[in-house]
Amino acid sequence: MRYIHGLSPAAAGETLSPAVPGETLSPGARGETLSPGARGETLSPGARGETLSPAVPGGISAPALVIGGKGAGLVTLMGLGLSVPPGFVVSTMACREFLRDGRWPDGLGESLGDAMGELEAATGLVFGGVERPLLVSVRSGAAVSMPGMMATFLNVGGPTPAEAGRRLRQSVEAVFASWHTPRATTYRELHDIPHDLGTAVVVQAMVFGDRDGRSGSGVAFSRDPSTGVRVPYGDVLFGHQGDDVVSGRTATRPLGELAGREPSVWAALLDGLDRAERHFRDVCHVEFTFESGRLWFLQVRPGGLAGRAAVRVAVDLADEGIIDRATAVRRVTSRQLRAARTPRIRPGSDILARGVGASPGVATGRVALTADRAARMAAAGPVVLVRPQTSPLDMHGLAAAAGIVTTVGGPTSHAAVVARSMGKPAVVGAATLTADPASGCVHTPVGPLPEGTLITIDGTGGEVVNGPAETTTADADPQLNRLLTWAADMPVPP
Repeated sequence: MRYIHGLSPAAAGETLSPAVPGETLSPGARGETLSPGARGETLSPGARGETLSPAVPGGISAPALVIGGKGAGLVTLMGLGLSVPPGFVVSTMACREFLRDGRWPDGLGESLGDAMGELEAATGLVFGGVERPLLVSVRSGAAVSMPGMMATFLNVGGPTPAEAGRRLRQSVEAVFASWHTPRATTYRELHDIPHDLGTAVVVQAMVFGDRDGRSGSGVAFSRDPSTGVRVPYGDVLFGHQGDDVVSGRTATRPLGELAGREPSVWAALLDGLDRAERHFRDVCHVEFTFESGRLWFLQVRPGGLAGRAAVRVAVDLADEGIIDRATAVRRVTSRQLRAARTPRIRPGSDILARGVGASPGVATGRVALTADRAARMAAAGPVVLVRPQTSPLDMHGLAAAAGIVTTVGGPTSHAAVVARSMGKPAVVGAATLTADPASGCVHTPVGPLPEGTLITIDGTGGEVVNGPAETTTADADPQLNRLLTWAADMPVPP
């Protein structure tokens, strides 16, 4: 039984820095876009007519069912000539067998060892070595994106090869087991994702966003996810690893600052976003790390916009000749259409705080300061979850809340991504607020706000208002009008 599919770098001449500063390594040869981690046929982008891409509206690609959406996306990026750290994927089949039988599948241990041997050969590093240690990331990768819902492990290694192997196996098992965590189960139920798919596990050589002053990590959209405007948009953190960006624990910097600090990384990022968008024929967002001035792509996801932004992107892509009008009409869901006329808080309202609008819409509800309290309080009426930042452990509270506010983090943080996926208004980075569950209040510039106080948030403009607020319907949307006209002109199927 084949459980391992190996990833290899996109092109010759690319270098990865090992765990020891000052040393470099050379990855594999050009053309090895996806080779098996242990015996068997190779997979390559476009092989046998299959499109190796993450799940898109309308279905899940066949490769994503085997190597997960993350793995399929990495293959696509490599096929587009973009830099991806070398590694391999443990298939969804291995996960399903582990969850079904409660034990490590027969042959997986040997295949995992073979795959690590090939990764050592590709990197020139030693897993469990002392002088040139190979460290790896171990990440979940379901067929359908479930952002932050399952386990991730970074810097997996050990002082000896045996210990490193033991830690790798533990990490893979933990990712498998995280498929059945309450937060993952809740997310699948909310998004109608089948419970029997299982997750793939992506193992890659680490790249270090905290290596030196020319390193960092970020998340970038090919277009503004709030408006759909064709400008790159996202967050970056210099000198940090990627989990600091997506978790929302640390205040991020606007993506555009990368242009001044690392112009070559910025140029490579823009090129990658353009290639990905043209391939998927949709807005894309990527996770990336740059190490000592070199850019590496870690993930790509197409789509995922809400309301007006989704409508604008569909219409603009049709105008640009990337998709046709019929595709534009089919791509916009009924929920996105309803959200396209998103209300706004009426100008002149008494603003309590301002943050960054991360998911459009207006929500009024009582302040809840923990996910547990949000879930309980929601039974008596709408609540707004106010947290420093959110994590996958807050999933039940996010699901129960009418709106979300975080005091740190940016528009690509966990709270923002999950809010957009659920179509809930969200404001992030409201730095003048301090959520204090211990005292049961939110500290504001005008004094404490007890838990249970009614507030209103505007997920477009980023405003937080004390009490209810009058709203106004958004102005007429020319893109929406054009899309509706195209829909009316389409022939009715027999």
